[in-house]
Amino acid sequence: MAAFKGYFLKARLRGLLALFLGLVATWPAAAELRIDITQGKVEPLPVAITNFVGITTDEIQYGKDISGVISADLERSGLFRPIDHRAFIQTDIALQTLPRFGDWRVINVQAMVQGRTQFVQGGQLRVEFRLWDVFAEQQMVGLAYVTVTDNWRQVAHIISDAIYKRITGEEGYFNTRIVYISETGPQQRRIKRLAIMDQDGENHKFLTDGGSLVLTPRFSPTLQEITYLSYYQDQPRVYIFNIDTGRQEVLGDFPGMTFAPRFSPDGQKVIMSMAQAGNSDIYLMDLRTREVKRLTKHSGIDTSPSFSPDGKQIVFNSDRGGSQKLYVMNAGGSRIRRISSGKGRYATPVWSPRGDLIAFTKILSGRFYIGVMRTDGSGERLLAEDFLVEAPTWAPNGRVLMFFRQQKTTKDGKGGRSRLYSIDLTGHNEREMVTPVDASDPAWSPIIR
Repeated sequence: MAAFKGYFLKARLRGLLALFLGLVATWPAAAELRIDITQGKVEPLPVAITNFVGITTDEIQYGKDISGVISADLERSGLFRPIDHRAFIQTDIALQTLPRFGDWRVINVQAMVQGRTQFVQGGQLRVEFRLWDVFAEQQMVGLAYVTVTDNWRQVAHIISDAIYKRITGEEGYFNTRIVYISETGPQQRRIKRLAIMDQDGENHKFLTDGGSLVLTPRFSPTLQEITYLSYYQDQPRVYIFNIDTGRQEVLGDFPGMTFAPRFSPDGQKVIMSMAQAGNSDIYLMDLRTREVKRLTKHSGIDTSPSFSPDGKQIVFNSDRGGSQKLYVMNAGGSRIRRISSGKGRYATPVWSPRGDLIAFTKILSGRFYIGVMRTDGSGERLLAEDFLVEAPTWAPNGRVLMFFRQQKTTKDGKGGRSRLYSIDLTGHNEREMVTPVDASDPAWSPIIR
């Protein structure tokens, strides 16, 4: 555990970037370069991400690495098409020099990013960038950051978020992390470990040693803690894992089975399902007092609760009506109403951070689907389908989902590969999230500030 502590402290320092300079230029709305991501599938915007310039060899290398991460972030979103550097007419652009816009229009670039890296006092790294609208010949945004050199990758993600926001009008999601369940071993004896990584798969770390089975990890709103379910001596327990210190804490020894713990939006409570006397209901624990409150009381199975972002409502799945459907209730447990009306069984609901949609898993005619619906159950749309797809989690901007997909196991025990995938709300741009081994039950962090 001590080995992890250095990583967690470093991860926390990533958020301590110093904003050094802000330059923003605006012009009439008619001239703005903009991607409308609310209108379904869009053609990716051609964008040039130049290598950030530097003077020393190390500065040049940092500049190249940072521009590479930015390019990969934007391309992975499906909204941008980075132009191959071999097509560039103008190269190595000094930050103080205006781009030769005609050279970029020739190769059909609509947005161009230039930047500079340099070492400053104390050996810190100063990173500047500017985003240009090539056809309007206008600067859209320009910022600079000063940080320790170990944080260069996080700076790149922050710049990607700034570009994404300026062109789409929506918050970015690149400066985030993913916690998930890493799976190894034969299907009958799977070893499941808690693992964490940046949203692009970098900085991967295992958080548990595999000695105990772990399931359903979820981030707290503050990023400092993860709650998850673990089996200790064959007994399920709900744990909280502190990312900063590596310390884990048992929330309590609950009678019966416990399932799917999740933080409240303020991080002060954990909601979960517990089975007592053979019946599963929704319970809420106050983390300060350890007081547990029962929210549902029904003979049906109530599980997988998730708060709305304002903390006023809870969505969960239940078979209280004879088949597994989605229900919404007030945060105190009152006014329970069914919202799903389609055929099939519904599970693992999770409220969008924007508050406008609920994502879910659906099982219909032997197939699994990842879908979304409005909070009243209307407008259901299915985004992904396969033998087994499950456990959707939202990016913090509410525009992208991640889930896991498992292949079918053959009669001889082969197959069964499980991997993470992301997909946007249009149902397009599905991408595999590469992990060292099999992966399931992803959870997306809030933006790292």
